[in-house]
Amino acid sequence: MTRQAAQVPEDASEVVAARIRAGRWEGALYRPGSTAPTAELWLGGERVGPVEVQRGETTGVWRLFATIPADRLTDGIQTFLLRDVASGETLAHFSVLIGAALDADLRAEVDLLRAELDILKAALRRHCTGSGK
Repeated sequence: MTRQAAQVPEDASEVVAARIRAGRWEGALYRPGSTAPTAELWLGGERVGPVEVQRGETTGVWRLFATIPADRLTDGIQTFLLRDVASGETLAHFSVLIGAALDADLRAEVDLLRAELDILKAALRRHCTGSGK
């Protein structure tokens, strides 16, 4: 991916392409300069692993790889942070959603949204009927 395609400012450090594949997060970091970042993977204020850094295809591009620790995956939502060791800056984050409890939460949210939509539809009908339209 080129800087122009990603539309990242020249002075920015930003992960612009990321994916999870086979339990491993992969991302491309655009960072000005030639110094490789040193990064760590964090979950809930605790360091859970290193982040592997490789030089990218072009100057200022770094490829980041972080293995997601299986023992940290539990029901619910876990948000992992990739943090720069030197500055403490969060370079990227990703969330993993797992479990039956999550399904119930999502169903409850959808039911609530449907109920609110029904209220809005009824109010709109009353409004349109009352205004003579």
